[in-house]
Amino acid sequence: MPEATDEQKKRGGGFIESEMVAVLDFGGQYNQLICRRIRECGVYSELLPADLPVEKLRDLPLKGLILSGGPKSIYAKDALYPDPSLWELEVPILGICYGLQLMAQHYGGKVAGGEHAEYGPASLHITHGGPLFSDWGAEEPVWMSHGDRVLVAPPGFVVDAQTQETPIAAMHDTQRKRYAVQFHPEVSQTPKGMQLIRRFLMDICHCQGEWRLEDVVQQLVDQVRIQVGEQEEAICALSGGVDSAVAAAVAGRALGDRLHCIFVDHGLLREGEATQVLESFARLHIEVHYVDARESFLRQLEGVVDPEEKRKRIGAAFIRTFEVEAKRWGEVPFLVQGTLYPDVIESGSGASATIKSHHNVGGLPEDLHFSLVEPLRWLFKDEVRQVGLLLGLPETLVWRQPFPGPGLAIRIIGTVTPQRLQLVRQADAIVREEIEASGYHRQLWQYFAVLPGIRSVGVKGDARTYGETIAVRAVRSQDGMTAEWAPLPPALLAKIAQRLCNELPEVSRVVYDITTKPPATVEWE
Repeated sequence: MPEATDEQKKRGGGFIESEMVAVLDFGGQYNQLICRRIRECGVYSELLPADLPVEKLRDLPLKGLILSGGPKSIYAKDALYPDPSLWELEVPILGICYGLQLMAQHYGGKVAGGEHAEYGPASLHITHGGPLFSDWGAEEPVWMSHGDRVLVAPPGFVVDAQTQETPIAAMHDTQRKRYAVQFHPEVSQTPKGMQLIRRFLMDICHCQGEWRLEDVVQQLVDQVRIQVGEQEEAICALSGGVDSAVAAAVAGRALGDRLHCIFVDHGLLREGEATQVLESFARLHIEVHYVDARESFLRQLEGVVDPEEKRKRIGAAFIRTFEVEAKRWGEVPFLVQGTLYPDVIESGSGASATIKSHHNVGGLPEDLHFSLVEPLRWLFKDEVRQVGLLLGLPETLVWRQPFPGPGLAIRIIGTVTPQRLQLVRQADAIVREEIEASGYHRQLWQYFAVLPGIRSVGVKGDARTYGETIAVRAVRSQDGMTAEWAPLPPALLAKIAQRLCNELPEVSRVVYDITTKPPATVEWE
């Protein structure tokens, strides 16, 4: 196994690899997907700050660099720019969207302000068979999302492609090893995008593509053992979901009986979930300390409407509960939790906008008394599932439907009360029962009910009602970073709606959410 570089040791993150292709984060909504696609090609990648000093990049086993997209114009007062010395790097650089505009501006091209924005699907016309497009047809569909555009390529660059709105949609300079595209190859709406990324990695950066999760599982265990040390103890925040379960399995292998798992029932769980969690871990012979904190969590949420405030209060309440319970084992200095890479990114990392503060990241109190141990912090959800299987966790646990840490509190729009919790819990149970009975759940990432707080007129038993609306959400996804709404069969939707209205007297209307992520998120709050 390669030795950690000085930069990897200093930032205490990522994996120790012999090669990587980094992505500089200029704030685009798809940036985490670029990293994910690179890893799918067997090359390790991380999302790094846009202005990271070049000295730190040089200390990494860098085979190539990608400049991401971003929401700003390069002419904006607060526009993000990389370290000027970046352009002196000898490694290949691929600019995507905003990255293309930065590259064109630096090397002397002409970039126009966003008078002709281009969003959504576009037809890419290949004008030159450049290195990235040797296996593309003359016309290919791509996904655009930009305001600025390049009108004149820099000296020495060859224009590879254009669209009706964008005269320079791709360009390259082989001598300087600089490549750029205006469209987004990382999203599924660009069908040949993965071929382009793979060609950049293998043909241009000459990566070996040998990064495998099987090889890093031991690194995860070793990192926990090194961080906690040989004497100290740790507690693990166990929710019952796959993230915390895999984190517990990694930490358990590293620490043995020095790890103490705590399951906090915050009263925001699905129907029967607390019992299921305890039974699952009992079968795994993992001792779990159960804490009934339902009343205290509800007190914390009383009258709270803002979703960010909900998440932060729940995150703080979790920590305070763990602080009290940890005293059972003395002064335990470490807290293990199942934070994932998407949690970090969506909570605001580098230039990325804060989409929502995950309770285990942005929701943590400032006066945290624990040192956090987050062995999965650099992994995406599907990678975590693979690690769980490699560690021997049962498939029933590894493939459980994802459930947010704040639970049903963020599936209730507005205030959280015992009555509203009970209603959304019952509705969720009906939705899950019907989808699972149909067998359709095997095609889905998540499926659940939401209480949006909308009342509408209905008729039940020849009498007027003015009841609650239930929204049903079902999505398909690979990693949770993007998602498509699932076209559930009409007969299945009809049965769900019938049961919700018949079995729940408060409900008079059912709606189905057909919004993708983005622009929506999977959860409503």
